[in-house]
Amino acid sequence: MTDPRTRARVRRIRDRLREIYGRPIASPHGRPLDELILTVLSQSTNDRNRDVAFLRLRDRFPSWEAVRDAPNAEVEEAIRPGGISKVKSGRIQEILRELDGDDLSDLAGKTVEQGRAELTALPGVGRKTAAVVLLFAFGKRDVPVDTHVSRVGTRLGLFRPKAPFEELHDTMLELTPAGQELEFHINLLRHGRRTCHARRPDCWHCDLLRMCPFGYNLTHAD
Repeated sequence: MTDPRTRARVRRIRDRLREIYGRPIASPHGRPLDELILTVLSQSTNDRNRDVAFLRLRDRFPSWEAVRDAPNAEVEEAIRPGGISKVKSGRIQEILRELDGDDLSDLAGKTVEQGRAELTALPGVGRKTAAVVLLFAFGKRDVPVDTHVSRVGTRLGLFRPKAPFEELHDTMLELTPAGQELEFHINLLRHGRRTCHARRPDCWHCDLLRMCPFGYNLTHAD
């Protein structure tokens, strides 16, 4: 059980992030298979390249079944702007073959635990990808922890240093106020991209500095 003081601190962090980045809102779109493929394409690239690759894939093939059955070289060429296209094309086709025409719409009526289990049973789908699908497609109570969220959360002292991703997801879910999963995920991600960089965090201009042990120690070092 999380200490009430920790929950209060999380709310203060959430409120400060709201002041900086606003309150992101995105209604569940109900297209879980699209979200799953999009998330595979997002690995090791930026949002623009991911979106270009996804649109090229949809323009090139009339259905996900057509992507599944196409020669791998054609799928790879279509998604090349997204980077590491050989790996991603193989992964996408493996997933589609495993699904065998299932569009994952049945996840809408399942619990988070059931949906997570079904998704992570697919080739190469981990906890973060499953959380993305459940949250963005259905609005279910799950919170994706990517490298940005992990880094920012660890520096803020929300996560145990060097904790495995399974623990990070469990902790993030426990700490996030119910109904604010999307907001907290997106705003932590934005802060990681814009300020709390991996190699050169801009702690001196960070609006969360007074709440951040990492930043305080860095800026007050001798």
